[in-house]
Amino acid sequence: MFPSSFAYHRPASVEEAVALIGANPDAKVLAGGHSLIPAMKLRLAMPEALIDLNRIDALRGISVNGEVTIGAMTTYAQLLDDAGLGGRFTVIHDAADHVGDVQVRARGTLGGSIAHADPASDFTAVILALGARVTAIGPEGERTIEADDLFVDLFTTALRPDELLTRITIPAVAGTVVTAYAKHAHPASGYPVVGIAAMLTMEGSTVSAARIAVTGATSKATRLTAAETALTGQAADAAVIDRAAAAAEGLEINGDAYASEEYRRHLVSVLTGRVIRQAIARAT
Repeated sequence: MFPSSFAYHRPASVEEAVALIGANPDAKVLAGGHSLIPAMKLRLAMPEALIDLNRIDALRGISVNGEVTIGAMTTYAQLLDDAGLGGRFTVIHDAADHVGDVQVRARGTLGGSIAHADPASDFTAVILALGARVTAIGPEGERTIEADDLFVDLFTTALRPDELLTRITIPAVAGTVVTAYAKHAHPASGYPVVGIAAMLTMEGSTVSAARIAVTGATSKATRLTAAETALTGQAADAAVIDRAAAAAEGLEINGDAYASEEYRRHLVSVLTGRVIRQAIARAT
């Protein structure tokens, strides 16, 4: 099918993009387009205008200087190519390496994925686990939203309709910090049926702090607070990890034709244990 007719805008600056968003309340912002364009072809989305961000160089790039700043239009391929994201932020490489295929990674953007808030997005869980924050700009100026407050519901974020997500910031971390991401991918789409991201702070063999998040299993990316509590302050032996892996308790889990609620709940447990072990192995 073909999309309905629309006006096309290609701003050259963030300020121009924000002005266009304000002047066109029924417009859609185009980043990588992997979700929007198929929806438009099926006429599930029929925006009156598209605002294409691909000419705005200020929205691209990665800066690592204690904290990490990533422009919203930075592609997955650029994340993979950046050596500065290794070490403490290996989880970013883990996730980017398993997004789609080479073509998707070359075009898809981190900011587009986060703003779209697909319940099966790899990076929503990653930025939750990293305790990141996003910066958005609108007619009233710039504001910061913590990742813990960003994801509201299915395809819904705390971003306002007239705001543009401009960058993602990962706070600087101290001590021995290790990260990891793993998922069970849908065989057709490659999206995570369940994906788990973790960031652990280690003091010897003891986990002094933990952030663990799930995607794919729930209506939005969600912190696994039960798993975090089970790990924090504990020596990460097999019994502690097994207790933390029982993290699906109390979660409202989705089910579908491919993966039932019971199966997804099992995957959450298996992958949580796997990711914790993978992260801890990186501390040695």
